[in-house]
Amino acid sequence: MLQVARLAPKQLDQAASKVEQYLQAQFNPDGGAQDRSGDSDLYYTVFVLEGLLALQGDIPQEQTAQYLRSFGSGDDLDLVHLCCLARCWASLQDHNPDSETHQQIAHNLNAFRSLNGGFNAEPEEELGTVYDAFLAFGAYQDLRIPCEEQSALADSIFALQSKDGAFANLPNLALGSSTVSAAAITLLRHLDRPAPDNIANWLLSQAHPEGGFLAAPGAPLPDLLSTATCLHALAGLQTDFSRLREHCLDFVDSLWTGQAFCGHWAEEIADSEYTYYGLLALGHLSL
Repeated sequence: MLQVARLAPKQLDQAASKVEQYLQAQFNPDGGAQDRSGDSDLYYTVFVLEGLLALQGDIPQEQTAQYLRSFGSGDDLDLVHLCCLARCWASLQDHNPDSETHQQIAHNLNAFRSLNGGFNAEPEEELGTVYDAFLAFGAYQDLRIPCEEQSALADSIFALQSKDGAFANLPNLALGSSTVSAAAITLLRHLDRPAPDNIANWLLSQAHPEGGFLAAPGAPLPDLLSTATCLHALAGLQTDFSRLREHCLDFVDSLWTGQAFCGHWAEEIADSEYTYYGLLALGHLSL
């Protein structure tokens, strides 16, 4: 994703410096990036770091490393924030924890392995979810430690196919989700397993006539998260989406505040998460 997001400045042009300034302003004195309440949070720190890396902007490396060290090996973190800890460390090019810390983070990740070989935010659950598997597998990649039982992990993803041919986070649902399906497609590609034959057409069917992608069939508005992840999944499937390019560019532009990006048309407040997804979407629309 980061490699593609680095292409966003082609579309942003002179506005790229404004996005960089916005992201740099999200850091608190403790080295963490602000959530929507202004508090430092590992989750938002991921998007600020990734956004700045995409724009080749300056990162307060030592300050942020000090913030990350306060979490140790993430023994007390939930799955999402544990994965964010691994991602943040991987984003700091000049600082890395020792191998023992990497191994302990991986050990903590394994506690969220579901009984069917997937991952679930709740330990010892029978079934995993696509979202949790996507995060956990990415964290293992960030730690440069192989994720074990990859065949079982892939099988746990296929067990979550929805009846319309897409993917959901619960089994046997009638309708799938765009973001979940995009995560499943991307994860299966990394696991060397083919995606379902008609999944590209399903994703394309979520495109809104005025640009962007819907989160699920029948959703009232397109949103930037669904748009960025659908474009990323379609690119991974080598599916041509050029006919959607101009409408999607217009959609992303409609969410621009002059400094950053909002999530959808009904929202007026930008944040670092959606700003990163704006960069990812623009990167794919630059290809």
